[in-house]
Amino acid sequence: MAERAEPAVPGAPTGGPAAAPRIAPWLLIYTVGRLGIAAALVLLLWFLGLDLWSGALFGLLLSMPVSYLLLRPSRERLTEGLAARSVARQRARAERDARLAGDGG
Repeated sequence: MAERAEPAVPGAPTGGPAAAPRIAPWLLIYTVGRLGIAAALVLLLWFLGLDLWSGALFGLLLSMPVSYLLLRPSRERLTEGLAARSVARQRARAERDARLAGDGG
């Protein structure tokens, strides 16, 4: 009989099934980074002389591409963790369904 290949779990160590990775630390790092970049840009624009609303608006708009560039490593780690968690959940669901159907022991 041919063996069924196990799907690779992104970001998981090799050598067997892995538990879903923790994503909370990377989510916290990314969120705090986004907020920090936005606040820094708003303060910079206020310091340069823009009024309250213009500085806030342009600071928030500029923070999007700046965050995209500066927070790439943490965003990629967060994405890997979410993908690994999804694969682990799919694997657990398939194993549960197999047990309920009586295919596995």
